[in-house]
Formats: sequence, structure tokens, C-alpha cells
Amino acid sequence: MSEAVVPTVTEAADAVASTGPFESVDQVIETLREQGYIADTRLATTVFLLTRLDKPLLLEGPAGVGKTELAKMLAVATGRRLLRLQCYEGQDETKALYEWDYGKQLMYTQILREKIGQLVEDAPDLASAVDRIGSQESVFFSERFLAPRPLLEAIRSEQPVVLLIDEVDRADEALEAVLLETLGEFQISVPEIGTFVAEQRPYVLLTSNNTRDLAAALKRRCLHLFLDYPSASRELEIVKSKKTGLSDQLAEELVNVVRGLRELELRKSPSISETIDWARTLAVLGVDELSSQILSDTVSVVVKYDKDVKKALDALPNLVDPNAVVAEQGHGHGHGHGHDGDHSHDEPAARSTRHDTTDPDDGDVDGRGKRTGKDNAGRHHDGYGNKAAAGNPNAAQKVRTVSPGQGARSFGGSRKRPV
Repeated sequence: MSEAVVPTVTEAADAVASTGPFESVDQVIETLREQGYIADTRLATTVFLLTRLDKPLLLEGPAGVGKTELAKMLAVATGRRLLRLQCYEGQDETKALYEWDYGKQLMYTQILREKIGQLVEDAPDLASAVDRIGSQESVFFSERFLAPRPLLEAIRSEQPVVLLIDEVDRADEALEAVLLETLGEFQISVPEIGTFVAEQRPYVLLTSNNTRDLAAALKRRCLHLFLDYPSASRELEIVKSKKTGLSDQLAEELVNVVRGLRELELRKSPSISETIDWARTLAVLGVDELSSQILSDTVSVVVKYDKDVKKALDALPNLVDPNAVVAEQGHGHGHGHGHDGDHSHDEPAARSTRHDTTDPDDGDVDGRGKRTGKDNAGRHHDGYGNKAAAGNPNAAQKVRTVSPGQGARSFGGSRKRPV
């Protein structure tokens, strides 16, 4: 009996190396750059391993850091067709795997009604007729009537594809169990037909925004990479590569502003794509100098929730120029006044710093501190309790003295008012 030939480690490595579209990590970086995707060495290394090890890649990280875009650019760079499964809550597994084309089955049943009649016309009883029809039911559950969805389509494809399973954390855990066979064996079982095994293994990328923890069994089958917001220099390089029309100097200033906004406690931090959109917006407006006013007027391009907008508007002057003053925006921040007095957001308990997470809409305000600030004599020249000054700007100002006892009673002290 002849002895089996075992390849050496070098030969095995050469065999693996000959199967990938990239010869090195540097080639991954350059190829993706040609497609407009700026990848660092860590990300490029993971993509290189994806193409060599035939393992899915799970990309986790905040929304808008380029996870989905990577799958698109990888498909373009490798010349593969992109198949996308967009996950959502309550998603039925049939939407991910396959469905039976019931409409087509019904149409064929109507067309073949006469033939079915001939099949059972000489049946001695009803049970025999049912048995005869049942023996032919496989005809209607064959590949002719199978409607593949993204997972099965990727497995059955004769041409290599890139399969993107987007936002898998939004799907129910039941879908994760369905994915295990596909990701582990690159096959899908259809009970009525059999098991489909991929002839051309797809490059599989899963993305997650970390809205929930994924099952350990799913992570075990994947390469893993946490993709965070890039460094300032890399984000600036990304913005420049998109040819937004904004000058390099303004682009650099804008990137620094966006990074400052991300340090705030926002419901949704600005994504890289939104930074690019903001740069294009400013270029369209012909901006040649960044100011807190123009950024305040266009901040909704990158901040999409009302409370986030309020925090951003308060922080922008400090991010652009500590001495800048933003005009009243009318953004509904709940002060409800129309006087021209010395109004300031710089009270001790106010949201004057970038890292202050207190939101007046949430009721987390020190009422005693705010009332103490209002007890300052002459704080408003047009006057709470100064009707003469309010009616006549030239009239002498009359200041009402507030005694310590009156202030104490306002905060529910030991003295109680009679009911």
C-alpha cells in the first residue's frame, strides 16, 4: 500500500497564499485606498486574514465608523458581487434563508389540475387518492419553487460573493442560531430537498452596533474586530479623500470640532459620514472661516436629536473660540423670556462645560442654587418688580431688597405657611 503524501508546512502555506486576492497586508491598504476607503494596519490585517482563513469577520463598534462601507469596498476591490442581509427586530428566519414560492406553486396546481384529476380518477377511495397525490408532493417542493434569500443565495452562488449581514445585533437571538450552520460549515439544510454546500465560499462580514451582546457561539465562529472612531489624522485623511470642496485648513478645524462633540454625552455621536456631509455643506455655503455661528446654523447635519442639539449649541462656542458668542437660536431650550438683560449660561449649576451631562429637561437642576442667583439685586435692569424702569428706559431704577428670611422660605424651610 502506498504511503500518503503529507505536504510540508511551507507547501501548505503556499497553497493558502495562492488562494487569496491580496498578496500582503500593504496591498489590502493600497487596494482599499484606491476605492476611497482609508484603512489602518490593524483593520487591513484582519481583512487579509478574512480572505485567507475562510472565516467570517464580525465588526463591532459605534454606528457610522465604516463597518458597512468596508463590506461594500471589499466587494468592489475583489470584483465580487455584494449580497446584503439587513437585520431587524422580529425578523423571520425565512427572510434570511429561503421561502417557498406559494404563488408559483398555486399557479402550477391550477395549470395541472386536469393532470391531477387523471392521477386520482381511478382511485377506489379517498385514502388512495390522497396517497397518490402525496407521493407526488415532492414535485411542488423542489428547487423550481424555492425562493432563496441572501444566506442561501450566497451559498448557492456559482460566482464568489461578499455576504454582508448588517446590524446582526438588531435581530432576535433565534436568527443567531440559524446563522451558526451557515457561518461554521458554509452550508444550509433545506429539509424538503437536502443540504446545500458552498462551492465558492463567500467572504462574510457581520456588523454590530453593540445594542446587545451576541452569543458566544456566534463569536467563536468569527474573526473579531472592534472598529472605533479613527484618530484625528486618519479622519482628516478620510475627509480629504472624499473631495468635499472644503479647504484642508477648514477640514482640519472641522474634524477637531466633531471630535469635541463626540466627547459630549450625546444620544448619538456624529459619524464619519456625517462629518463628510458637514464638510460638503460648509463648502456649498462658501464658508471660508469657521465660526460658532455658522456651525450652530448647520449643526443639525451631524446632530439629529433635540436634546443633543441643545448640548451641541452650548458647546460649540468653546470648541471654536472660547470668546465667541452665539446669537439666540430659538431652539426651544425652555427659558421662555424676551428681555434684553444680562442673560448667561455660565451659572454655577448650568451646562457651561463640555463634559457636564446635566439636562434641565430631565429635572436634574439645583433649584436652591438657581434661586440664589436670581436674588441678586439689580440683576435685570428692565426689572422684575421694577415697572417704572420697564415702562421708561430713562427712569431711575428701583431695586427691591430681598431679606434672607424671604429667600429661606422659598425653599421650604422650617417655617410653613398656614393653609
